[in-house]
Order: sequence, then C-alpha cells, then structure tokens
Amino acid sequence: MKKLITFIGLALISNSLHAQGSPDYGSGLKINLNQQGDKYVRFILWDQFWLRNTQMNPGSMVGGEPTDNSWSLGNRRLRTLAYAQISKRYMILAHFGINNQTFINGGGSGTSGTGGYGNGKKPQLFFHDAWNEYAVFLPGEAGKFTLSLGAGLHYYMGLSRMTMASTLNFLTVDSPIFTWPLIDNSDQFARQLGMFAKGKYGKLEYRFSLNKPFATDLTPVNVTDPAKAVAVDNNGNPNFSKAGYVEYQFLDEESNVLPFKVGSYLGTKKVFNLGAGFYHQKDGTRTSVNSTVEKHDITLVAVDAFADIPLGNAKNKMAVSAYAGYYNYQFGPNYVRNLGIMNIAASDPNFTGSKAIAGVGNLQPTIGTGNIIYAQAGLLLPSQAEKPKIRIQPFAAYTHKNFEAFDKSSSQFDVGANWFIDGHHAKITTQYSTRPVYTSPTERPSSKGEFIVQFQIYL
Repeated sequence: MKKLITFIGLALISNSLHAQGSPDYGSGLKINLNQQGDKYVRFILWDQFWLRNTQMNPGSMVGGEPTDNSWSLGNRRLRTLAYAQISKRYMILAHFGINNQTFINGGGSGTSGTGGYGNGKKPQLFFHDAWNEYAVFLPGEAGKFTLSLGAGLHYYMGLSRMTMASTLNFLTVDSPIFTWPLIDNSDQFARQLGMFAKGKYGKLEYRFSLNKPFATDLTPVNVTDPAKAVAVDNNGNPNFSKAGYVEYQFLDEESNVLPFKVGSYLGTKKVFNLGAGFYHQKDGTRTSVNSTVEKHDITLVAVDAFADIPLGNAKNKMAVSAYAGYYNYQFGPNYVRNLGIMNIAASDPNFTGSKAIAGVGNLQPTIGTGNIIYAQAGLLLPSQAEKPKIRIQPFAAYTHKNFEAFDKSSSQFDVGANWFIDGHHAKITTQYSTRPVYTSPTERPSSKGEFIVQFQIYL
C-alpha cells in the first residue's frame, strides 16, 4: 500500500501537449502509476465563459421582445479530458462536457419555460472523444518512422490544422467554425466514429482516418430549374469517409501525442509548418430537380501555413503567431449552411422588412460550396518583468468567402487582444467581429458586428 501511495502522486505536467503558456501548470494534473512515470493518467479541465453584445439580424427577437441589439452571457465550453498511458504502447482517452449554454437556450432536451427545467437549464453532458490507440512503432524502433493506430469517436479529421485545433489556446477568441465543415451534421461536434493512423517520418507529420459519418436525412427542395437546385445533407446509409492531413515542420517539432493543434505557443517554441489535407465522402448530399433526386459527393481540400516565432532572446520578449489557409469546399450545387454561435434570437412574426437569408440573431452563411481564404496574426508584446502579472497579445483575423450560392463574395474581420494572467491557463480575451448579412443572393451583403469578452481558465 505504501508503495502504491508512493507511485501515485499528483504532479503538474511540464511538457505542454494540449496547450501552452504557463510552466507553472503545464497541461493538467498527472497521476503516475509507476516510479518511471511512463504509466500515468492525466486530467485537463477548462471553462470558457462569454459576455457578449450582438447586433442582431433584421427581424430578431429575444424572449418574445423585438430587438436589434442584445447582451448575453453563456458557457461556450465547460469540459473535462482524461487520458491514460496504460503501457508505453497503449493509450486510452475520454473527453466530455457541455457547450453553448446561455440564459435562454442550450439547455437539456425538452427544457423550456420556467422552473427546474426551464430555458437554458441542465445542458446535456456528452462525450466529445472516446478512443484507444496502440503504438506500432515508437521513436527509434523504425528509424525516423513512427506509427500509432487507433479507433473510436475521434478528432483525427484531416483537412487542416484548424480542423483539429485545440480549443484551449486559440489565437482569436474562437474557431472561425467553417474549419469544422461538418459540425454536428455528419459528425458529432467535429468528431466521427472511425479508425485512424498517425505518426511522423522525420519532420513530416501525418494523420489519416477512415470513418462512418453520422447519418443525415434532410429533404432537398424540389425545383424545376437545375441551376436553382440546392444540395442538403442527406447521406442515407453513409458511405465511409476518408480524411487526411500531412504537415512538414521546418523548425521545432510539435508533439503528436494528442490530435489537438496549438493556436499560439506564446514564444515557447519556434515553429514554421506547411500542411495540406482533405476530406471525402461519396454521396454525402442530395438535390431534387423535377422530382428526380441526385446524389453528390462531399469533397473538401485545404492547404495552410502556421508560424509561431519568438523575437529576441529573453524569456519575456515578443513573439509572433500567424496562420493562413485556403479551403475549397464541394458539397453539391449551391450548398450553404448558416450558423451562429450561441444564437439567442427567435424570429419576430410581426417584422415586415427585408430579412436576412441566413435567419435571425447572429446567423451567417458559414459553410458552403466554394472557396474560403482565412488568415490571422497576433503579436505577444514584450515585458521587462521576469514574471509579469499580465501579458498582452493583440491579434487580427480576416475571412473571405466566395460561395456558389451568392453572386457576390463576402469579407469579414476579427480584431482583439488576449490578456494573459497566467498564460492560456487564466486569460481574458476581448474581440470585435463582423459578419456578412445577405438579404438577396444577387446583392452585396451588408455587415453586422459582435463584441465578445471571454473569461478562460483551465488546469
């Protein structure tokens, strides 16, 4: 018993695998299962809480009251992740939590009205990831080549770096969302059931997966003009999807123990990577023309670049973080998906003006057949103190979308700053974002804005 107590000691991880920013805390709590420390369990816990002011799309109301501007509060993410290295080759992982709980929606199934199960209350706790993996070739066993195989509900979804991004260390306040192109349609919160292979060959990192997408059954609107056909998610008994991403790491190598890609290292690494990825599912969407249903493949490809470069030699000098990506999405004719993070609005039945095609609240055309260019950059400002109380990282991001369903393309931007109290472990992020508002598919969109303050803490 004494030996077991000696073996099991809580320790803080010094090597960041899931996030970066504080040597005092690393990536979470570690329970060693042997004296060597190569058998262990690790836990990561975090919460991201939003205060937000949103310019609403035309015809919106909140709580039964028409409004064109609204303040809201919400739990963007509240999660726990645990993984165990059972042996040097075998690992298991579970990741569960909630997302998008506001004062009025995001609650458990059936919650509404007033009382213990009222609006927004008791959100559903669910698994985001649950998989196990086996290391076929560990470092040094096959020269420069390493290989691990795994299966389960997983995040190895290929396409791009940001498709497999960690949610703990975004440069901006959140993902641009379109980088999770199947989000909660044929995936479960950016995950699918499948098998994956990951590893490295020198500085080349690879990850591939074969998956069974979740079934979708949306009914396409029947049209008589083929040019007006609109593809919708309907894959029936889904064909297997195939996904992959390869990345060459020119400078420091990144850990691939977990799939989560770091958004900003805060100068703790010197990284420059180029990557390319894909996702393909046969017959993933359908259209209907003159009552004849046609199936369409989902084919998504992307290329991207990521850099995180410290500037200067001192520990608390400046650092630049940057990402750029080009995405080509083919979902079928005129496919568009409108999304809005924690959208609190409902439609005003008495509104008589021009409504947004996307819908009410903060809905916008997020994903669609066409091309997307995205870029973001941030600068960690210098500090003379050895352990500064707060470090500041201003950032900006730009998105250009050219969707087949609209005659005019759209552009939007985000600008803000991270206020690091203790790296990514305790930070406040402020951000102002714009979004396009289309009232006609043939006219140039107008723009609405949203201001967000995020309070993040994790251990």
